Amino acid sequence: MSRTHTNFAYPRNVWFECTRCGLCCGDTKMRTRHILLLKKEAEKISETTSRPVEDFACRTEGHEPYVYEMRKSISGKCLFLEGDTCIIYALRPLVCRYYPFELRALQNGRFCFSSTRECPGMGRGRLLGKVYFEELLRLVCNQIG
Repeated sequence: MSRTHTNFAYPRNVWFECTRCGLCCGDTKMRTRHILLLKKEAEKISETTSRPVEDFACRTEGHEPYVYEMRKSISGKCLFLEGDTCIIYALRPLVCRYYPFELRALQNGRFCFSSTRECPGMGRGRLLGKVYFEELLRLVCNQIG
């Protein structure tokens, strides 16, 4: 993925503001979460928390460039969620940084952002435009290279 890639589609007329509810950090009745991690994200979390990667993540295949999936508690929540607070917020994985949006690569070389309606922050806050999604895409490009 090119660092200057601008060939993407994004949802229009979308308002969003995180309500810090923690819904995105665990399974719901309607959805099983897959919190995917890049190798360098898992290593950074391990280094900062002094926990081996295997304590909080397991290997995954078929989700490249992601190579790990965050383990969850018995209740289906991320291991780093305490109450509704992420205790590794500054280190949170890329997929967490751009939730409630998801980025997919299309066959024609374009990328497409989509959003979920399950997030209570959707429809709140400010109107998000192209600049917001360009920044998300830049974040992805910087992490993946």
